[in-house]
Amino acid sequence: MSLQFLESLLSRLREFFDLQHLGLMLGELIIKTIIAVIVLVIFYVIWRLLNGLVASRLKRHFDKTSIAFAETVIKFSIFGVAVVVALSSAGIKTTALLGSLGVAGLSIGFALRDTLSNIISGILVFMDRPFTIDDLVEIDGKYGRVDRITLRTTRIVTNDGKMLAVPNAEIMNKTVTSYTNFPHLRLDVAVTVGVAENLDEVRRVLLSLVQQDTDYMPEPPPSVVVTRLGDYNIELELRVWLEEERDHVKKRFELREKIYKALIAAGVDMPFETIQLAPHKVILNDDGHAQSNTLK
Repeated sequence: MSLQFLESLLSRLREFFDLQHLGLMLGELIIKTIIAVIVLVIFYVIWRLLNGLVASRLKRHFDKTSIAFAETVIKFSIFGVAVVVALSSAGIKTTALLGSLGVAGLSIGFALRDTLSNIISGILVFMDRPFTIDDLVEIDGKYGRVDRITLRTTRIVTNDGKMLAVPNAEIMNKTVTSYTNFPHLRLDVAVTVGVAENLDEVRRVLLSLVQQDTDYMPEPPPSVVVTRLGDYNIELELRVWLEEERDHVKKRFELREKIYKALIAAGVDMPFETIQLAPHKVILNDDGHAQSNTLK
């Protein structure tokens, strides 16, 4: 019985490793691979044509964020179909393959739970629209311009030219600050003056810097408020509404420099917080306890 089994096994191995048989298998594999590649190329061309057509049509009625979402949906839909058709063309039974993936879906989903969470969050970002492409935002201390929104990450370009890929799941769980969602933005610039200074005169100097500048809005009017009374100084804050909110970083830097130069020119004292140290001499009493005297 065992001898017959070995002979049958050897016979099948000879048939399988027959050069003619291997040549036919290799040729069939090459042909199927070429067909699959051709199918993928055709679908790639279809995607490029359809993507360009849809983008040109959508530009007339929708913003960049909606167009990016439509492009993402089209891309994944077309390439999903392309993979299924290419596998079928290569002789792979996609029904059985999808069934096997369904059985292993739980394990795959658990292994890729972070990626799936980012994809779901990406869809929610497109739907909820806490910001749009080209908005200036701050996410968990990361500030910059939104360059692109994908299903997995949001790409932010910082002021120093760095590209930050922030996971969409992090965006959904963090506070998002947008500097461009509304048409105008208020600048709050802090300044410190001495306690003996005339606040009315300081207020006049600060307001004169912005009242005639067309970059700032006359309504609501600019104001100067006292934010803190210290022992050695008074903290003020110049509040002014900016006409073009996208210039807020540049205008904030400019305004700080103008404030400094204007106060120096007006002879306004801007002291630092100071601490006075007094030397002490430690003396031991007869009972061993310490007492200290300030040295004059």
